[in-house]
Amino acid sequence: MAVQNRIVKIQKRNRALVTFDVSRICKAIQRAADSIGGFHQDLLPGINEKIFEAHRSSDEIAEFLADSVVVCLNSNPHHLIANFPPTIETIQDEVLHALRSYGFPSTADAYECYRWGRHWLREGAVTSETFAGNGFPQAQMDQTLAWNRQRGVHTIAGLNEAVRSGKIKAVIAESLAAYEQSLDAAAGKVLARLNAGDPLRMLWVSGPSSSGKTTTTVKLTQRLEKQGLRFLMLNLDDYFWSLVEHPTDWINDRNYETPEALDIQLLNGHLRDLLDGQTIEKPVYSFKEGRRISSKPVKLERDQILLLDCLHGFYPPMTEGLDARTQFRLYIEAQNVIYEGDGSTNRLTKFTDVRLIRRMLRDARHRNHRPLLTLLHWHYVRAGELFSIIPLMGTADHVVNGGFPFDLPALKPFFTGAAGLLPPREDLQAYRGFLDARIRYERVRTLLESVEGFTKEQLSGYDLIPGDAVIREFIGGGTIKIPHNE
Repeated sequence: MAVQNRIVKIQKRNRALVTFDVSRICKAIQRAADSIGGFHQDLLPGINEKIFEAHRSSDEIAEFLADSVVVCLNSNPHHLIANFPPTIETIQDEVLHALRSYGFPSTADAYECYRWGRHWLREGAVTSETFAGNGFPQAQMDQTLAWNRQRGVHTIAGLNEAVRSGKIKAVIAESLAAYEQSLDAAAGKVLARLNAGDPLRMLWVSGPSSSGKTTTTVKLTQRLEKQGLRFLMLNLDDYFWSLVEHPTDWINDRNYETPEALDIQLLNGHLRDLLDGQTIEKPVYSFKEGRRISSKPVKLERDQILLLDCLHGFYPPMTEGLDARTQFRLYIEAQNVIYEGDGSTNRLTKFTDVRLIRRMLRDARHRNHRPLLTLLHWHYVRAGELFSIIPLMGTADHVVNGGFPFDLPALKPFFTGAAGLLPPREDLQAYRGFLDARIRYERVRTLLESVEGFTKEQLSGYDLIPGDAVIREFIGGGTIKIPHNE
C-alpha cells in the first residue's frame, strides 16, 4: 500500500543533509524482527492479528510499519522545511512509536536496545567486542536452554510435568547449585584482581529490575567477607531528586526508572571524594515526604570496598573520571530460557514478563503498591533498561543468571484464586488505550494460566525451595534480610 511521502532529506548526526530513503527504515525494522526470531514473536490475538492477516510475509509487515513511520514524519510541518528535515534520532523515535503503537513490543525492544548500544559504542562506553546487540546474549541463552533441555524443563509442558511428578525438586537443587557456583566464580575474580595489585575500591551489582540484585549482593559479599574484605554500602536511593522534579504523566505516574531520576552529578562527585579518602555529606531521602530531609557524614576507610547495588550502575556518567581499575562490575539478569507450551510455536517466554510478575508481587507485599499500577508503570522500567542497563551488559566483569526454571511455579499461587494478585481484565478498562499495558497483561495472564504451580503450603517450608534462594526475595519466607522488603 502506497503512502504519501513529502520527506526529501534527513539530517545525519554530523548535521549533513542526505536523501531520505524509506527502504533503510524497512530494512532496520526487518533486522530487528529477524534478531528475535521474526515478527510472529509479537503475534497476539486481539491485538495485531489483523496485520498478520493483511500482510502475509515479513517483508510486507516491515513495509507497512516503515510506511507508518513516513506518515508520522509527514505529520510534522517542521520536517517539510528544506533546511530542517527530520534527524536520524527523530526517525528512530518514530520507528519505536510505530512498532509499539501497532503491538510489536518485542521487535521494538530489540530495535531500541540496538539503537542505544550503537549510541554507547559511538560514545566509547562499549567496544565492538562488548556491544550487546539486541540485548539477548545468544551464547548464554543457548547454554541455559541446553541446561534446561537436559532436565526436561525447556518447555512449559516439560516444566509442568516436572512439577506434577516431583522431579522439579532435583531441578531446583541443581539450578541453585549452578547459581552458587557462578557467585563463587565472581568472588574468585574479585580476589584475583586484588591479588594482582589492582586498586579495587568499588563493587557494582547492576541489572534490570527484579533480577535478584539484592540477594546476589548479600551472597557475594558474604563470600568476600570470609576472605577478610570489608565493605561500605552506599544507598543510592538517597540521591533521588525531590518529588517536584519528577513530573507526572497522563496517568498520574512518575518515571523513577531513568538514571536521570538520580542526582548524577552529586553522586559522581561523592564517589570521587570517597575514593580520595574524603568525608562526604551523604543525603538522606524520605520517600514518605518525597525529598531529602537531612544528610550524614560518610567516609570510606582505606581497607574498605564501596558496595553499590544499583539498577544503573554501569551508566557511564555515574562513574565518569574514575579509574576502571578501581571497579568490579557484576551484571545479573533473570534469564528464563523456556519455550511456551510444548515448544511447537518456537516462541520463548519473555524474561521481562517473569521479572514483571516478580515485581508485581514484591510491590504488593512490601510497598503497598497495587499490581495494576506496577503493570502500568512497566513501560518506564523497560525504557530505562533498554537505554542504560542492558546495552552496557558487555562491560561487566562477571555475569550471573538470577532466573530459574522453577520461578514460574513458585510465583503462580500468588496470582490465582480468589485472593490472587493478578488484576481482573475490567480493571484495565480505564486504560484501554494503553496498548503496552494491555499486551503485557495478556502475556502474563496467558503465561500464568499455562503453568502448573506449587501450592502455598509447599512454599511455606524450606523442603522444596531453600530460604536463601533468589525467588524468596519476592515470594517471601526468605532467610536473607532484604532491606527494601523490611
